[in-house]
Amino acid sequence: MEITVYPQQKSSFQGPHELYFKNLIKRKKKQVMEKNGDNRKLRVCVATCNRADYSKLAPIMFGIKTEPEFFELDVVVLGSHLIDDYGNTYRMIEQDDFDINTRLHTIVRGEDEAAMVESVGLALVKLPDVLNRLKPDIMIVHGDRFDALALATSAALMNIRILHIEGGEVSGTIDDSIRHAITKLAHYHVCCTRSAEQHLISMCEDHDRILLAGCPSYDKLLSAKNKDYMSTIRMWLGDDVKSKDYIVALQHPVTTDIKHSIKMFELTLDALISFNKRTLVLFPNIDAGSKEMVRVMRKKGIEHHPNFRAVKHVPFDQFIQLVAHAGCMIGNSSCGVREVGAFGTPVINLGTRQIGRETGQNVLHVRDADTQDKILQALNLQFGKQYPCSKIYGDGNAVPRILKFLKSIDLQEPLQKKFCFPPVKENISQDIDHILETLSALAVDLGGTNLRVAIVSMKGEIVKKYTQFNPKTYEERINLILQMCVEAAAEAVKLNCRILGVGISTGGRVNPREGIVLHSTKLIQEWNSVDLRTPLSDTLHLPVWVDNDGNCAALAERKFGQGKGLENFVTLITGTGIGGGIIHQHELIHGSSFCAAELGHLVVSLGGPDCSCGSRGCIEAYASGMALQREAKKLHDG
Repeated sequence: MEITVYPQQKSSFQGPHELYFKNLIKRKKKQVMEKNGDNRKLRVCVATCNRADYSKLAPIMFGIKTEPEFFELDVVVLGSHLIDDYGNTYRMIEQDDFDINTRLHTIVRGEDEAAMVESVGLALVKLPDVLNRLKPDIMIVHGDRFDALALATSAALMNIRILHIEGGEVSGTIDDSIRHAITKLAHYHVCCTRSAEQHLISMCEDHDRILLAGCPSYDKLLSAKNKDYMSTIRMWLGDDVKSKDYIVALQHPVTTDIKHSIKMFELTLDALISFNKRTLVLFPNIDAGSKEMVRVMRKKGIEHHPNFRAVKHVPFDQFIQLVAHAGCMIGNSSCGVREVGAFGTPVINLGTRQIGRETGQNVLHVRDADTQDKILQALNLQFGKQYPCSKIYGDGNAVPRILKFLKSIDLQEPLQKKFCFPPVKENISQDIDHILETLSALAVDLGGTNLRVAIVSMKGEIVKKYTQFNPKTYEERINLILQMCVEAAAEAVKLNCRILGVGISTGGRVNPREGIVLHSTKLIQEWNSVDLRTPLSDTLHLPVWVDNDGNCAALAERKFGQGKGLENFVTLITGTGIGGGIIHQHELIHGSSFCAAELGHLVVSLGGPDCSCGSRGCIEAYASGMALQREAKKLHDG
């Protein structure tokens, strides 16, 4: 039986970020090669702790291995890879023909909270010798495991650059805290989704050191072949099992609530026994509580039950085929909400371990899995369905992007990472440069005819002004704004002006909270749904405020002009069009639809001349600069 292929969801891995990254590579590649030395290879250490992280790291390792002219690869194996009870999974690394430079036994057995802490401590004791011997330029660390935290801590303290895979994601347990802690230690970040990228930026990470690449495991998932999947199914589940007629179960302990997670696992097994379908059960990971979960399996006789196959480990290539053709996957593994979506296989996600993850349509959450009946109902709803394939976590091209990113790393750049904190009020005291600088802002005034940019001091004085005609098309206009602002910012340095931010005054209806021009009249063409804040902020690395020109005029009058000290007043501006602003109780009024003071578009005559807003008989159609010019021409022609 072949699986049905549904149209895949649109990928988020193309567009502005991809173009930005390509341009970054072009600019930096030659410079980086010169600084690092043309024959200097980047020495990359990949450290893997368990079967799950190896499935994400292996595609990158294969990619590095195919480019020996650029990279030297060192492989360090530690954690549960080296434990017999968890399948001795280091063997699959050897089977993939990787030379393991170092094996570190770092796990303290006990499978409780204290053992996890002791394992981190043991790893911290052993890793310095390894890193001193290997001397890598960069260490690649994956995910959110306690072993990975030890790796990142060691590398950071030994001044080794860290590339963190899958940062910025949210799951719902202690893993979040570990993941975010590694993020703060890491120098470079490879994330899998647009939301994860935004989380990293919100955590004050440098945007230039974040790559939205997708999940590396998707490179293998989306190229997986289905030719011989039946032999894989028979090998693990028996000769009598058909495609889409079995279940894959993978459940781990939740370290913040071990007692409840063990109870939930017991209810899951009871529900699977009642459901009466052939089931492949994988042993849990090595987290605190796993020993008790294994006891539950043995107490219920799962290893000897005719409907169950209990295994410690399945090679990733075979695991792909098993979940791709399963009738359902159940448990709380991240694999269920991430990788399995690539095949549209139904998933039942139990409990809170993955509660914050982005998921496709194929995932049914049972957050409070407190009864066997509730889990049975979920099995009845999900088993045997086929959902659209999801590309939330990758498009199959992560590894080429990551290799390009690695090549762009300049080893001559300062090792100390910088955080991009949001602007705060600075304490300007006795720094001579601050005393001598003129604190200023860039002002951008975009009207129906002209585009003006000025350097304006905090006292409201214009230090220097630039004027151009306002272009007719969006592309020309936005490029001209960026060009003029960049030139003004460069000139500000020569004039000893310190630019603190950018204010944009534009015709049209503006959402100032988002920095977006929602709609404009015909006076400014191609000026609807325009995000002005993002391109200027990204280019100038400054905070940017955007508002309607009438509102900006009212704020200027309140600060520097005739409205200073007044509680309530109205400002009227005339130019190519007519606009205004309202100050009420010292506050600017925008209105629910951001057009509280569009005074030029009050209708004074229903049968009057056409207005640029599309209506007739507005004040602007009679008294604006354009209207007066039109009337003057009529009189002249007459």
